[in-house]
Amino acid sequence: MVKQADLVLAMQLCPGEFSAAEKARNLAYYQARTVRDSSLSAAPQAVLAAEVGHLDLAYDLFAESVLQDLADLGDKTADGLHLASLAGAWLALVQGFGGLRDDRGVLSFDPRLPRRIDRLAFSLRWRGHRLRVTLTPAQACYELPDAAPDAEVELWHHGESLRVTGVEPVTRPMPPVPDPGPEPECPPGRRPTRRSTD
Repeated sequence: MVKQADLVLAMQLCPGEFSAAEKARNLAYYQARTVRDSSLSAAPQAVLAAEVGHLDLAYDLFAESVLQDLADLGDKTADGLHLASLAGAWLALVQGFGGLRDDRGVLSFDPRLPRRIDRLAFSLRWRGHRLRVTLTPAQACYELPDAAPDAEVELWHHGESLRVTGVEPVTRPMPPVPDPGPEPECPPGRRPTRRSTD
């Protein structure tokens, strides 16, 4: 058993260094061995679970990260807030369900929403512009709400190159999530609380 999966964090931080098959295999290996005794563990695992398509598991890990202090999950909230866990929850939303990657200076999105989230919106600054991303189960919308008409940002959406300008939003459909196979096992008694419903 391990406290937290450092290789899972490495796959989050250096996504271009691992193939999709390696990510799925490594997530399954460490999910079965990681007890998440660190408040920093659930968020990276949520990001990778979402990327490989295990959206229910990703949602439950995201909730664990959000509720670290509210539910006093580690029985340590009296010692202070777990701010890194809260920041990790934001990463689980934006990198996990939003699919945001900045790999070698290329901005890309491979969004996929779990059933419990019917809309996700966030903004980020990219090369001097505020990029607003709004996701629903049907589509992704990218816009530069504060930019001049001649401003532009290049990004990728599920492998398609897009140019977003200050003139109007760009929308694209959300492709179906491929079947990732059976959910990775967790150590006995250590699966995050099931929050997803059918």
